[in-house]
Amino acid sequence: MNKASGGDRIPVELFQILKDDAVKVLHSICQQIWKTQQWPQDWKRSVFIPIPRKGNAKECSNYCTIALISHASKVMLKILQARLQQYVNRELPDVQAGFRKGRGTRDQTANICWIMEKAREFQKNIYFCFIDSAKAFDCVDHNKLWKILKEMGIPDHLICLLRNLYAGQEATVRTGHRTTDCFQIGKGVRQGCILSPCLFNFYAEYIMRNAGLEETQAGIKIAGRNINNFRYADDTTLMAESKDKLKSLLMKVKVESEKVGLKLNIQKTKIMASGPITSWEIDG
Repeated sequence: MNKASGGDRIPVELFQILKDDAVKVLHSICQQIWKTQQWPQDWKRSVFIPIPRKGNAKECSNYCTIALISHASKVMLKILQARLQQYVNRELPDVQAGFRKGRGTRDQTANICWIMEKAREFQKNIYFCFIDSAKAFDCVDHNKLWKILKEMGIPDHLICLLRNLYAGQEATVRTGHRTTDCFQIGKGVRQGCILSPCLFNFYAEYIMRNAGLEETQAGIKIAGRNINNFRYADDTTLMAESKDKLKSLLMKVKVESEKVGLKLNIQKTKIMASGPITSWEIDG
């Protein structure tokens, strides 16, 4: 799917054939975009291809979607990604491992296993909450995102480029039979775009900061440091030494998430405990 053409229908093989000529043209286009902060409309258009999962093919929920974007646009997106990297390193804490170089899900799994082993060694109770947000990437509010980026110290020029990339973006759905008319997209980070994980991480970090997780004393004390969460993009694990403190953490995250348009998927949010626990009820 990485080679499939996007909305401009220009195949990646064309750039391989043109070589130096293509580089000169793309360099000129990228310079113009950087200067004017305006994007070609074809670069703002996505093609969604529904891929069936198991189950009833008539149910929309039984499909996942792959988004195709312009290959040419990926050059400019790569430039913006490099510009944003210093702010990612500065603003995101170590507990966020999602889409960051040298980190992965195995690191977070190992961290949780290590904490469980230490809790068992010192005979301490420990409570985990594995949060699932309902369609988190698709529910990002664009206006709130630009304000969050500003608060994170992202330069106005970069924010303007991103805002104009999102303004007027459109998509079509391509199936084996036909392609739909274009429709506007006004919510969520762009599917298929290399900037989306980074932008979502900023969005999620804003939620955690407002929830006050760094300031609260709820968590696990390790080497004089209080740890109460591990993250991988939208997957968040909260932890505390008592069920009441864990519930307090969860409610703070729930409230702040809803303020920016994200909702917890209560059915998929799970609790794991090494100590006694009764049933919980989460408001809403």
